[in-house]
Amino acid sequence: MKADFYETLGVHKGADEKELKSAFRKLAMQFHPDRNPGDATCEHRFKEINEAYETLKDPQKRAAYDRFGHAAFENGGGFGANGFAGGGFADIFEDIFGDMMGGRQRRSANGRERGADLRYNMEITLEEAFSGKTAQIRVPVSVSCVECSGSGAKPGTQPVTCTMCSGSGRVRASQGFFSIERTCPQCQGRGQMIKDPCSKCSGQGRVVEERSLSVNIPAGIEDGTRIRLAGEGEAGLRGGPSGDLYIFLSVKPHELFQRDGADLYCKVPISMTTAALGGSFEVATLDGTQTRVKVPEGSQNGRQFRLKGKGMPVLRQPAVGDLFIQVAVETPQNLTRRQRELLEEFEKLSSHDNSPQSSGFFSRMKDFFESFGER
Repeated sequence: MKADFYETLGVHKGADEKELKSAFRKLAMQFHPDRNPGDATCEHRFKEINEAYETLKDPQKRAAYDRFGHAAFENGGGFGANGFAGGGFADIFEDIFGDMMGGRQRRSANGRERGADLRYNMEITLEEAFSGKTAQIRVPVSVSCVECSGSGAKPGTQPVTCTMCSGSGRVRASQGFFSIERTCPQCQGRGQMIKDPCSKCSGQGRVVEERSLSVNIPAGIEDGTRIRLAGEGEAGLRGGPSGDLYIFLSVKPHELFQRDGADLYCKVPISMTTAALGGSFEVATLDGTQTRVKVPEGSQNGRQFRLKGKGMPVLRQPAVGDLFIQVAVETPQNLTRRQRELLEEFEKLSSHDNSPQSSGFFSRMKDFFESFGER
């Protein structure tokens, strides 16, 4: 036996349209199949809720139900197998689940549509990301037609109300207790028709032009950052609001520095003698200065030096990252005879104390090999 429609929605018999809609929204959100995948009980409950609301929201159907109960819709009347009746449910479904399903671009009652969002790819240097800049870009974009002020109608004329839907954008066909509502086929849901279209925009209310825009790129911006320019996208149809323009930034690879967040890294080759005897060298930084780095005697390949505050600025914060210098000891090449003789003499004079890591490693390797002979 079917449950009472008022009990199904959890409202009293005198509930008005606002109470009915509120109760339906709450229950539909709770039991919708998309939120309860694979749950047959929720699916059945959702169909019952929808059937009850579709009946009670329509004054004619509600009057018939109040008088005859479920019998009013038996023997040919009523709902399809999935519990959906015509027209009205589609609107409330979009109202409730539009955000959950990713949203829809809605058309207003007067046919005005929001323009599309646009994307612009911009490449900047690491130096520009360090200091920030104001860039000028040119973007081909649809803008509101000046000649018709975005209406789409020939100057001196106005769009006229659609005669089929009387400006509502939707038409309803009734049969007995039931009615089906759909988009008006004559005006495609706009509610208005243009009899004399503008010659410049062909009735669209917008034309394509190249627009010059100024883009502020703040200091410290990172690769992949997106900047939004509100209202600078494509103009809407027939005077509708414009979309947005999104600037997608990419930072070119630098020949000297690698970036990791706010920190910078630089690999500096030094001679074998500088590493052994000690010394210093100068490095240029992105702030336009030079900093001297001291290399202690006996520095090994890969040793890292930290230059505090010489990295990238942190976006919209007073903090600044660091610059890390890693030395790479370079082995001499193309030796002269005298250089070779000196190195050979140095090798003869070398002791374990001169190369402790090398000596320690090969000592452990020897012990490891000899351990096989004792087994």
